[in-house]
Amino acid sequence: MSSLVEARANAKRPIQAGADHAQYLTFMLGGETFAIGILAIKEIIEYGGLTDVPMMPECIRGVINLRGAVVPVVDLSARFGRATTAITKRTCIVIVEVSHHDGQQVIGVVVDAVNAVLEIPAAEIEPPPTFGAKIRTEFIEGMGKVNGRFVILLNVDSVLSVEDRGALASLSTDTATI
Repeated sequence: MSSLVEARANAKRPIQAGADHAQYLTFMLGGETFAIGILAIKEIIEYGGLTDVPMMPECIRGVINLRGAVVPVVDLSARFGRATTAITKRTCIVIVEVSHHDGQQVIGVVVDAVNAVLEIPAAEIEPPPTFGAKIRTEFIEGMGKVNGRFVILLNVDSVLSVEDRGALASLSTDTATI
């Protein structure tokens, strides 16, 4: 049974640069550094062109037209229960692909600024904390140690709850004319 748990944990790991390294896109959000596994990242685009959709949860900023596809955009700061992201010239939308029971869904995530792609050795990744984190622990894949500081490694498949995914799925189908 432990090998099954280990296999599932490894299946969620980002692309392996080497047997003991993983690559992550790091970004700023409210003065903290977060990261998402590079395999989930499709692209990074400039913030803008959002269409507001009425009666959506506060964390959903709206939708964008990405080469003819309707892509919902989530304010990650608001999703974490913080203030909505203030838009600056460095604010951007990270386009990610999220897995769920129906397959894959493309979602935009608003972040303060994108930093860099880092290769983090597996030995420098600690398990998620059991208490004291400012966000729900199921959102955290681990804590990466980079240059003596921690980077919060997000589990993108868990960042959106089932209810939010339902709202996003209906958003994608209901606004196909955008």
